[in-house]
Amino acid sequence: MRRGWRLAGVLMKWIQSSVGRLRVIGFFEGLSFLVLLGIAMPLKYMAGEPGAVRVVGMAHGVLFLLYVAAVFQAAIEHGWKFKMIALLLIASLLPFGPFVADAKLLKKLPEGGGS
Repeated sequence: MRRGWRLAGVLMKWIQSSVGRLRVIGFFEGLSFLVLLGIAMPLKYMAGEPGAVRVVGMAHGVLFLLYVAAVFQAAIEHGWKFKMIALLLIASLLPFGPFVADAKLLKKLPEGGGS
């Protein structure tokens, strides 16, 4: 139980900054994309079960829009250049992209929560 409280404390710390929110949303957006591509789509086309795509697809769509909004919010707040914004938006279109963007771009920022 103690470990769960520690995780909740870290998440609360991260969502207090725009870069932290972007990192958290990016994690869930990337995860939803991988679940959509790796689980829901094969269920639809190999097992004839389209319900998973409806549910996961909707969740991914909402998370994608939140990610784009979080990118622009952080960009405006921190005065990011076009290149940074473009890289983050392109990353959201690629499988594993948000994870790579987090590790290579966001974690290094002062507010990114990196060590």
